[in-house]
Amino acid sequence: MSLGPDAVKCCRALLAPTYIKQHLDIAPGTPAKALASYLVICLYCSRGSHYLMMDETSQVLHNRGHEVWMLLQTGILMIPGKGTFLRRDYLKEYEKWFADYTEDLLKGRYYFIIIIMHNFLRSLNCLEKTLNSLKDEKFDITVVDGFNPCSFLVAEKLGLPFVAVFPGTFANGPQVGIPSTLSYVPREELMSLISAIVQNQVQTKFENVIKEHFPAGSRPVLSELYLEAELWIYNTDFSFEFAHLLLPNTVYIGGLLAKPAKPLSQELEDFIANSEDGFIIVTLGSILSSIPLLEVLQEMNTAFAHLSQGVIWRCQHSKWPKELKLASNVKIADWILQNDLLGHPIAHLLVTHGGLNSLMESIYHGVPVVGIPLFGDQHDNMVRVEAKNMGIALRIDQLKADKFTRPMKQVIEDKRYKSAVMSLSTIHHSHPLLPDQRLGRWIKHVLQAREGAHLQPYTFQQSWYHQYLLYVLLFLSASVLGVIYLCVKLVRTAVFRIRSSGKQKQT
Repeated sequence: MSLGPDAVKCCRALLAPTYIKQHLDIAPGTPAKALASYLVICLYCSRGSHYLMMDETSQVLHNRGHEVWMLLQTGILMIPGKGTFLRRDYLKEYEKWFADYTEDLLKGRYYFIIIIMHNFLRSLNCLEKTLNSLKDEKFDITVVDGFNPCSFLVAEKLGLPFVAVFPGTFANGPQVGIPSTLSYVPREELMSLISAIVQNQVQTKFENVIKEHFPAGSRPVLSELYLEAELWIYNTDFSFEFAHLLLPNTVYIGGLLAKPAKPLSQELEDFIANSEDGFIIVTLGSILSSIPLLEVLQEMNTAFAHLSQGVIWRCQHSKWPKELKLASNVKIADWILQNDLLGHPIAHLLVTHGGLNSLMESIYHGVPVVGIPLFGDQHDNMVRVEAKNMGIALRIDQLKADKFTRPMKQVIEDKRYKSAVMSLSTIHHSHPLLPDQRLGRWIKHVLQAREGAHLQPYTFQQSWYHQYLLYVLLFLSASVLGVIYLCVKLVRTAVFRIRSSGKQKQT
């Protein structure tokens, strides 16, 4: 990372003007002054979903009259119109790594990998000047990307209370104290088996950084920092998530990025008008803008040609093989406005990688899905998709034309999928508060209360043996054993005396 004060100011410039005069949360006659000052830390913005989530969070807070600064990591962010900070050597290294990894995935060679860029581990080194300048700004609170451990260390270095925004489901529940018993909280098998091991490995990566940048005697422990969040805010919703217990400091705002659809361009409307049976949307996420393998492109293109619907496919023109003729019912685009397309009246299907933002948008607009999970939480997300009957999951090694065509036709033609996702949409839309209202009001509550300690269970302050009442069990066990021992002694004594009395009578 190479962030300095100028980068912070530049990030801030990406937002709307800092001060606003009118908003629902601002009483009439209130001076044009920010209600509170926030620092939003997003140090894993090479993935578009993370950036979009943190950017929308910043906008929600800003629209409520707060001053918002956003600290971004240098990296790749291929989202048109959003801007980014690029460092050429890092960009080249990252693109090569991701291209190799993607090719392995598309060939069916899936392996679990911990994605931690070296930049994270060096971030505190490079952030020293930035941190010093940020301390002078007197922020009230910081909002961190809960996926990246480095965000917590930056907040700790600044000495600020923090709210953690996790860009996925309650997958890290055990890590932050949320009850996640497998007997009633289903999870994708691989995720449940290795998540604890992975978290331990992730935290181990940061031990040297902590030793280097925090003095002995006051070095934070990441597992404890996670429990110190004033709030944990999750990008999920119980229209999609399995119902289970939550802690008082847990808030869910799934669907924050989903919006009412805006009109499409005339070019897209003309294409859709020529598709009598409606159309489908195909996008495998903001970081997979093209398919690097010709054989995979051929299979997908052939599968789409077998559909009667039109296909709007996010795929880069510049990387489309010249020797492969595009199917007549397919339109490719470097970037698509997925939310607006999903909101079109004759959108019949979303073919997706299984990212949570995409799935929440499909629920919002009531469009069923066929998911091709690639990595990360996408497999776990697709477990929920199939359990809710809103679509079908397809393994990447099943991406052959006939096997790909079959589930797409099934989801489009079988009205049970559409009915299921419309029911989920009704659940989502009928929530008493909109996602942005939940986000804004809960953070406002924490600020007004000066802390979120009243929302944290006392168990966070207990050792593991106190949590499970082992000392009580030990005392009760000892008491029971003591009573049993005394009873046995009394019985043996009584028996001995009876026998002794009998012998005396015989003599």
